[in-house]
Amino acid sequence: MAPIRRLVLDVLKPHEPSVLEFSRRVADVDSIEAVNASLIELDNEVQNLKLTFEGTDIEFAAVEDAIEGQGGTVHSVDQVACGDYLVDERPTPQDR
Repeated sequence: MAPIRRLVLDVLKPHEPSVLEFSRRVADVDSIEAVNASLIELDNEVQNLKLTFEGTDIEFAAVEDAIEGQGGTVHSVDQVACGDYLVDERPTPQDR
């Protein structure tokens, strides 16, 4: 199967650990080369994060385990890029 090179997840997590610590721990997954974390929404009980991962062959199960191990849950998989290289997004008529 083609390797996963980019993965964008919508994640719900408790307030602790902090976004900084949460992101650093998930970035420690062996198949992850880089991660970006953006706080999307904050309420009294949880934080909603957009996590963007890049690597040469991302192991989704290992990423999910790292998230769940910190009390988080994957709410949705919002983007997946697979193959020999990353495809740059290009505007299409549907984007207007």
